[in-house]
Amino acid sequence: VQSVVRVVFHDRRLQYSEQQQLEGWRWSRPGDRILDIDIPLSVGILEPQIHPTLLNTVEFLWDPSRRTSVFVQVHCISTEFTLRKNGGEKGVPFRIQIDTFGAGGKGDPPEHLHSASCLVKVFKPKGADRKQKTDRERVEKQPAAEREKFQPAYESTVLAEVG
Repeated sequence: VQSVVRVVFHDRRLQYSEQQQLEGWRWSRPGDRILDIDIPLSVGILEPQIHPTLLNTVEFLWDPSRRTSVFVQVHCISTEFTLRKNGGEKGVPFRIQIDTFGAGGKGDPPEHLHSASCLVKVFKPKGADRKQKTDRERVEKQPAAEREKFQPAYESTVLAEVG
């Protein structure tokens, strides 16, 4: 099967101007990509492909009967798409979306099998550490009933099925 991984904007407001936002990013960071596959850490992926014009997309083939995991690298941070650039911005949420397709018949398009996504925000390492600490402190101050509403931490990224 083939999977296509994309980093897209989660906010509907930014989705409408996604192409312009990505072009602006490309202009300010020539030669860079928004998304790549970390080949050495990934397991079971075949024929990874990047498209020079689609900076936010990677794709690969894989065998569903074998253990497979893909590690992706996001090379932009959430605050690169905020209006103000003076520090302390909230940052825009991204969505990592994976669409999986089976082989289509002769001349037929590939069959869509599954889509899943998750919400992510990307920060610089020190900023991410600070954000995790303040988020953890904020959650710990909540009453137990409120704390149950938050998703627990996981070792790997959990994707939710897209309907």
